[in-house]
Amino acid sequence: MVELVKLYIGGFPLEMTELELVQMVSPYGEVSTIKIVRDKVTRKCKGYAFMEVVNREAADNVIDALDGTRMGDRELTISIKEDEPIRPVPVYKKVERPTGPVKMKRPRRQI
Repeated sequence: MVELVKLYIGGFPLEMTELELVQMVSPYGEVSTIKIVRDKVTRKCKGYAFMEVVNREAADNVIDALDGTRMGDRELTISIKEDEPIRPVPVYKKVERPTGPVKMKRPRRQI
């Protein structure tokens, strides 16, 4: 079984493509998936991406080799993205009304 590790990659030039990011990272670890985060309307890159590599050793190699590297006027930030714990769905119980006389509503005023 392959243990995929998700990496956060930030600070790369906004013009970079998915292929260029994979080519930059692949010498240090096998890349499984990549997703550059883009603006929904303009489709312009927001400057960060998420990438999955095949195991923890590959993730550590990528971080050691590329974290803090300067690319033009920007500095790469690479870290392991830990998954947020799954929150349990709240269970609501039906509340019973107390038994007793039913309160009548006031009639609306006629105009």
